Amino acid sequence: MSGPEPVVIAAEGLTKVYKLDEQEVAALRGVSLTVERNEFVAIMGPSGSGKSTLMNLIGCLDTPTSGEYRLNGRLVSAMSEDELAYIRNREIGFVFQVFNLLARATAFHNVELPLVYAGTKKAERKDRARRALERVEMTARMSHRPSELSGGERQRVAIARALVNEPSLLLADEPTGNLDSRTGREILGLFHRLHEQGHAIIIVTHDREVAGQAQRVIHIRDGRIERDERTGA
Repeated sequence: MSGPEPVVIAAEGLTKVYKLDEQEVAALRGVSLTVERNEFVAIMGPSGSGKSTLMNLIGCLDTPTSGEYRLNGRLVSAMSEDELAYIRNREIGFVFQVFNLLARATAFHNVELPLVYAGTKKAERKDRARRALERVEMTARMSHRPSELSGGERQRVAIARALVNEPSLLLADEPTGNLDSRTGREILGLFHRLHEQGHAIIIVTHDREVAGQAQRVIHIRDGRIERDERTGA
């Protein structure tokens, strides 16, 4: 039996063109990249560079105008909306700047929610949610609602939710953007530990200090990859 696909992301010639008031705006202009299993990558670029568009394509939140995108060897750029939804739920863990937690639900229920959508049986759901919270050191706070948690604790819950389906890729959009610098460093330390445990991680950021934590930084400008460099991190 063969092992897991060594390349998590393989993108070839991705373009994305938006039509605005009879004008066409090219957000991506032929982006090609590969990300291997257990790589820690940052995507950087100024506002309007195309980095958010690239993140949306990598996260299967949008489809390219042209080009091919494979996730774990599967051609996702040609998938239907239903197929993309399945891939998003099973293969990708999302972490956002604004946490996106349900205000009235406990930390535990917020983490459990993707498994509810996936139709996972209750006993397994409870076990996996508990284990995900353990990994982010939040078991003592799992019965608290978001309003009872600090910003760093809320982001830890959001990361646990991203981990609960055991995805092959963690995709984080400005994950420290709403946190003070000390808490931001704690969250980046958590990403390092998850990376050491074998996760492929992509962080989209405009912050050079955050990007410097990754092994590799991809710089996007005007819809193209300007530089792709190793950091020595």
